[in-house]
Amino acid sequence: MITVHHLENSRSLRILWLLEELGADFQVKTYKRNPKTNLAPEDYKALHPLGKAPVVTDGDITLAETGAIVEYFLDKFPNSTLRPHIGTPERIPYQYWMHASEGSLMSLLVLGLFLTRMETAPPFPIKQAVQIVTKKIRGFYHTPSLTSMYEYMNAELSQRTWFAGATLTGADIMMSYPVEAAAGRAGLDDRYPNILAWLERVQALPAYQRAVETGGALEAM
Repeated sequence: MITVHHLENSRSLRILWLLEELGADFQVKTYKRNPKTNLAPEDYKALHPLGKAPVVTDGDITLAETGAIVEYFLDKFPNSTLRPHIGTPERIPYQYWMHASEGSLMSLLVLGLFLTRMETAPPFPIKQAVQIVTKKIRGFYHTPSLTSMYEYMNAELSQRTWFAGATLTGADIMMSYPVEAAAGRAGLDDRYPNILAWLERVQALPAYQRAVETGGALEAM
């Protein structure tokens, strides 16, 4: 039996959505975040040494890391349309966005989150100095990089309905978490209408809605 160890408000929502799209038989065990640290509880670390979501068990197999889990289940369900065949025009953008979701977009969002916490957390005597540093980081690297990423995504989605082409793929599932996070806290607004339209299409999908009903909607942290 497939078990999704679902940490609330986390990347594991993507796995719930994936399994709903695949029509897989699975069960869900939900874990609450530590209210003080916002991290996974200690018993989540018993599943995997890093204690990070998502974690899935399938019989004797324990899987971690969203992209690896997505690829595992697309191998397990080879007749799914969620992975374009090798040699098709959709395969290259599929592979790109599968990896860009975490490697390019999510890394920038995490950096932005840490910069914000650096700006708000220090005691008063050093807060001003820290804010000078974070402002420089935002100015010469973070904001230009994030803007370029949004502009590229928006341009790509002006040419196709989904990230890899005319049909939903695993790349869209991978992109869903960082795009929702960006829309909640990182300046993804009506300057990028094609991205927002894509997100509306995602949220209207029955399988996505079932995943949210099971795991809860994502909230900005």
